[in-house]
Amino acid sequence: MQHIGRVEGLQSAKPQLKLRRSSRLHTVLGSVAIEGNTLTLEQASAIFDGKRVVGPRRDVLELQNAIKAYDAAPTFNPASPLHLRRAHRTMMQGLVNDAGKFRSKGVGVFQGSEVAHIAPPAGRVALLVQNLFDWIKAEHTLDGLIVSTVAHYELEFIHPFSDGNGRMGRLWQHVVLQKRHPIFQWIPFESVIHGKQEQYYRVLRLCDKAGASTAFIEFSLAAVLEGLEAFLSDLRPEPVSGEQRLENGRAFFAKQWFTRKDYLAHLKTLSTATASRDLREGVNAGRLDREGEKALCRYRFRPLRG
Repeated sequence: MQHIGRVEGLQSAKPQLKLRRSSRLHTVLGSVAIEGNTLTLEQASAIFDGKRVVGPRRDVLELQNAIKAYDAAPTFNPASPLHLRRAHRTMMQGLVNDAGKFRSKGVGVFQGSEVAHIAPPAGRVALLVQNLFDWIKAEHTLDGLIVSTVAHYELEFIHPFSDGNGRMGRLWQHVVLQKRHPIFQWIPFESVIHGKQEQYYRVLRLCDKAGASTAFIEFSLAAVLEGLEAFLSDLRPEPVSGEQRLENGRAFFAKQWFTRKDYLAHLKTLSTATASRDLREGVNAGRLDREGEKALCRYRFRPLRG
């Protein structure tokens, strides 16, 4: 939570465009790579930019679909089975015949020749998903970090679709997280999981045998923390101009008169000299009215034209 607070407390609401692009690229490539996608970072970057690449058709389509699914993540309701199916349709379009539909048959997960997990019967899928999402909707005492991790694990356990369940579990953790903490739109913990792929599957098997998700929660939180630390090390907040600060002030003060002291109280990181310069330039540019002198001086934003 300390790392999340550091990111959310930065004056810049979003990371720089270049970092946002890099984070999204590593997110989608990390998630499909866990499932065996062979595309390189260079190929993925070209696809991300809408360019044609030479590569396995299925791998290219997997990445294109994942980009669309993660781009749509802010529009998904994390407690809606309908939205889960809609996201699966986006993620698996052209890859399976039943994209967007819950499976109609039993399914098992294999690691080599060994059965790693037998999913619940197909007839129970809809009810199990609804029960999980009712819990997500009602849960207000646990932080989103825990809720999102439980959602990821339970979707892996239920295995609601014929294929793509790993991708959907990771996507839904992302959906829940970014609803609770919007900065998680840009934290690529999927790529961290890809780097710990063997441990990821091992922990899932251990949780199945134990009948509890505790070990997976611990693993997932460690992956999220690693992703946050990497993001913070790369983050460079975009500089805020005087013009942007004045527009911030306009939104806050509206038509009210205010003093330099009020402006400083609103923008707490400013120096007195910077605040004076902002206000002087605002008056010179015709953005602000000013009355009084020195300590009695006060300001008010002029109405926007047009």
